[in-house]
Amino acid sequence: MTEKEKCEAGLLYNANYDQQLISERVACKDLCLEYNALKNSDTQNRTQLIKKILGNTKENICIEPSFWCDYGYNIETGENFYANHNLTILDCAKVKFGDNVFIGPNCSFYTAGHPLDVKQRNEGLEYAHPITVGDNVWLGGNVVVLPGVTIGNNTVIGAGSVVTKNIPDNVVAVGNPCRVIKNIDEK
Repeated sequence: MTEKEKCEAGLLYNANYDQQLISERVACKDLCLEYNALKNSDTQNRTQLIKKILGNTKENICIEPSFWCDYGYNIETGENFYANHNLTILDCAKVKFGDNVFIGPNCSFYTAGHPLDVKQRNEGLEYAHPITVGDNVWLGGNVVVLPGVTIGNNTVIGAGSVVTKNIPDNVVAVGNPCRVIKNIDEK
């Protein structure tokens, strides 16, 4: 089993020394650097390049520079996706965003995690678990979402939150660790 296949299966894998994974990350980082250097007024090239970087997007997508990801092909965005400056997505596993997702500045989505066992960690092993963000979600600035988390539809995540566990539909959740503080009425 290759390191990439181990990663896709959610097993421990080594991303630090696997030439296939290294070359895929290098190619993606070069595209991110190119994207981040484009003028904001160059909307046509910005749109074309972000759609080249990401695995699957709908038509209406805007990601303000700077933007960084590891592979790109593991990221899927729905329609009407907006991310403010300094978005980081460590997409070793799938990261899926629904429709009408709005992300504040300085947000991060980390699918990669590392073993607690020091020997395994020092060998460069890691794991990757997917992240899913539902439809109609708003994440305030400086939110961090950790591996394996699902955020439900119609949910608001308050600024500065660290989302360590799943968050249900129709709630406001805040804090470190992020927790539900309020249900959102559909009125």
